[in-house]
Amino acid sequence: MKDLPVSSDPHLLVGIETSDDAGIYKLSDDVALVQTLDFFTPIVDDPYHFGRIAAANALSDVYAMGGRPMTAMNIVCFPVTDMSKEILKEILRGGLEKIHEAGAVLVGGHSVDDQELKYGLSVTGIVHPEKFLTNQGAKAGDQLILTKPIGTGIIATAVKGKLASQKALEAMIEVCSTLNKKASEVMLKHEAHACTDVTGFGLGGHLLEMARGSHVEIAIHAEKIPIMPEAKEYALMGLIPAGSYATKHFCEHMVEIKPEVETVFTDLVFDPQTSGGLVISIGPDKAGACLKELKGEGSRSAAIIGEIVGPHPKGKLQITYERSLP
Repeated sequence: MKDLPVSSDPHLLVGIETSDDAGIYKLSDDVALVQTLDFFTPIVDDPYHFGRIAAANALSDVYAMGGRPMTAMNIVCFPVTDMSKEILKEILRGGLEKIHEAGAVLVGGHSVDDQELKYGLSVTGIVHPEKFLTNQGAKAGDQLILTKPIGTGIIATAVKGKLASQKALEAMIEVCSTLNKKASEVMLKHEAHACTDVTGFGLGGHLLEMARGSHVEIAIHAEKIPIMPEAKEYALMGLIPAGSYATKHFCEHMVEIKPEVETVFTDLVFDPQTSGGLVISIGPDKAGACLKELKGEGSRSAAIIGEIVGPHPKGKLQITYERSLP
């Protein structure tokens, strides 16, 4: 987009400049719109669960900004002559379930005949124009809380290769279809400074966006990061999505990986996620209470995974590993 003439508007509070999760446009002194869209190809075979995951993924961007979803529109690419419409009905049923769970309303959508199945949502939410969160507000000394375990890209790769266990598949479906609604409400209550959700750029990529947007150095500790069951095992087997290598290559000049960090952990840190958790940057005096409430509200895997080390003009990510004492 850098060579295209994108117009500016004083009411556009968050645009494309900082790679935030959604755009924010001020309507009045009390109300701003939060707008986002996301869609992708299936990561599971079951159409109902695919619909739930895709919808939860799209809704997540509004939650990451501290907003409340209000309306949603379906985005559908469907091979009409090759698949039964019952499959499409199940996808839409799963998506609608998550839209309703979010307290939003489906207002329509658009479909095209496409040989490659895709589904997602365009979502509009609301937020107070002075109370939203972005990836730019992280402060030195903040603790970083991750609300969901990582590893969905690796498990999805194992599923495609018919190597994933039923336990791993079910765990992935549960994680990916869980809304970030409660996590968003809790972080706002505890006055978080910044937030992003973890999706296609992986935990490392999205943290680097936060580091660059906030002009800080971030340190994360690999041994503290919650990982989905069997994801590490599949990563050691080489079941790494191509996106992981692309992200790692793109970010490598801004990331310091300590020598004690095993390759499998960097593979997991840059594993592209689908409908991942929130990464919350919050003051050290509030992090403990926030984490406790997150766990109480259902984010059982939530953990403090790192901290904001200090200012950095260009933004930097550091990955460490502290081995347990014998």
